[in-house]
Amino acid sequence: MHKLAIRKMMNTNNQKNFFNKLKNIIETNELIKMIVNNRRQKSSDLKSIIITIVKLKKGERLNFVYRHDTKDITKNYELKEGIAILKKALEVDFYNADIYANSENINLIITPNGKVQLKTHQPTLKPVASFNHDRIKERLILPFENIYLRELKITNANWEIRREMSDKYRQINRYIELLEPELSELTLTDNYHIVDMGSGKGYLTFALYDYLTNTLKNKVTMTGVEFREELVNTCNEIAKKAGYDNLSFVKGSIEMTELEHIDILIALHACDTATDDAIYRGISSDAKLIVVAPCCHKQIRSEFNVANELSSVVKYGILKERQAEIITDSLRAMLMEAYGYKTKVFEFISTEHTPKNLLIVGRKTAKPNPDKEQILSNVDKIKDMFGIKKHYLETLLNN
Repeated sequence: MHKLAIRKMMNTNNQKNFFNKLKNIIETNELIKMIVNNRRQKSSDLKSIIITIVKLKKGERLNFVYRHDTKDITKNYELKEGIAILKKALEVDFYNADIYANSENINLIITPNGKVQLKTHQPTLKPVASFNHDRIKERLILPFENIYLRELKITNANWEIRREMSDKYRQINRYIELLEPELSELTLTDNYHIVDMGSGKGYLTFALYDYLTNTLKNKVTMTGVEFREELVNTCNEIAKKAGYDNLSFVKGSIEMTELEHIDILIALHACDTATDDAIYRGISSDAKLIVVAPCCHKQIRSEFNVANELSSVVKYGILKERQAEIITDSLRAMLMEAYGYKTKVFEFISTEHTPKNLLIVGRKTAKPNPDKEQILSNVDKIKDMFGIKKHYLETLLNN
């Protein structure tokens, strides 16, 4: 038989086996989730599709979450229709599909030249207990026998969430939920380095290390940087108790701490221009992912000198403060894009928990942004409108 015909037959068999396995996994209620990603057209707004099983009044359905750059769209399909849509998506939109099931993980990989590979691995995710549409939301960080949660007083001696710490527990899980798709988009080598600038008491630092090493089985080195020595010592003790050998905390500042290399930089609630220092540190280190949650916006607020029709917008104290937040973070996102990062801004946690609830996430792109000069020109125009001489991050980047 001709080699081309053999290859075509193998490709067809791999795809057929993949969908047969998927159908069986769905029918036996073993599907935890399925992720379809790796866009064929990099310019496409659709990043991925996440599929799970949901039980509705009409019966079980496949729940599709279409994840776009700036929004998610959810739809439910019957099994036959859902499978047909998946087949079409893998023909037209995506190269990869990953099934996470109770018994195994299955990877379908389609190369640009049409080769189809099928791989199976040991399961990595916790089985889903229920598919009810109104079930209690599955948490990515589980409390039972999780030593760092106990040491941080989030759980009690019986591994139950303390009532007064329930908001913090939800915040931790929300944080991991938001980072999960961003991390899945990255191509990183083993033992990549994550730096958490201003790690504080370490709630989110521990949670991310837990998720990456225990759930995703990644090999990572993680460093928490914190200026308060007592918190550094406490966090190192907790990491030792939890057996987290590759997680350590050091005393230092965002600007001055010496670090060998940075693959992912995180800075949550760094006050005022400390957020700019963190973004600059990430850009200058060529970090693959930068994640910041800004706090305080004094620098831009003090620079407002509006002499046009927008003066009424900053006339009142509270409105001036909010406008300063919007302008500061918009310029940060724009500057990150100018320097080669695909950037998104979205809500971290709801405002009932904290008024500082924005997360800015920048993922390094393969090539420099061809629109850099236009973006920088737009930055200048916005500054002119509000009488701003310099954005602190802009000053760091220029120097």
